Amino acid sequence: MSAIFSSSHTVNKSGNYLLGFANLIVLILSVMLIVWISLDTFKRVNVLENHAYMTFQFWVCVFFILDFFIGLYYTENRWRFFRHRIVFLLLSIPYLNIINLMDIKLSYDALYFVRFIPLARGALALSIVIGYLSSNAVTSLFMSYLSIMILVGYFCSLIFYQREAGVNPQVNTYWTALWWSAMNMSTVGCDISPVTVAGKIVAVVLPVSGMVIFPLFTVYLTDYVTRAMKKTKEDAPTDI
Repeated sequence: MSAIFSSSHTVNKSGNYLLGFANLIVLILSVMLIVWISLDTFKRVNVLENHAYMTFQFWVCVFFILDFFIGLYYTENRWRFFRHRIVFLLLSIPYLNIINLMDIKLSYDALYFVRFIPLARGALALSIVIGYLSSNAVTSLFMSYLSIMILVGYFCSLIFYQREAGVNPQVNTYWTALWWSAMNMSTVGCDISPVTVAGKIVAVVLPVSGMVIFPLFTVYLTDYVTRAMKKTKEDAPTDI
């Protein structure tokens, strides 16, 4: 298990077990965050006013930060680790709790997007683990980006449904929002037009994400075909 969750940086045996355990907890907490936000979105619960969720997200962020510094402590090349994982640290900061504590006035749409920052940290953790489970570098990269694409599409569908349902007459169920998200990420487009600021923002994010990630399918398929042809040639009997 620790071999799956450990990073590429060299650590001692005890550190490797601790990193493996910490990363496993990160994955569990990430899934719990995703499930909690999903259920509250489907139930139309205002998470920003949900004290239980705010408390849970705060401690999740604290553990995410702890996980970063555990990895930094045990790695041999700390500067390299810091440079490669600084995004993880920035995404782990409990911005929503800080904004609430300091009574910073932001629009509801801005606060709603801030709520998804820890989920981005969890999405990165999930994509890395999925990548580790792959057999080669190209497949690992493909699986990592595929998982990110699916999670981005899912998160955007939640945002779109939460902000558009009840305001946009074209959005009456979550499945409509999910269909809209999938069509926009595939750059095919959809006849549903967003009317809220948040909806218009994700309408831009989705096709851009799709245009960045979908070319990886071509790279993966090319590599797969090349390896398959090479294997066929190696297995084919040679004439004497």
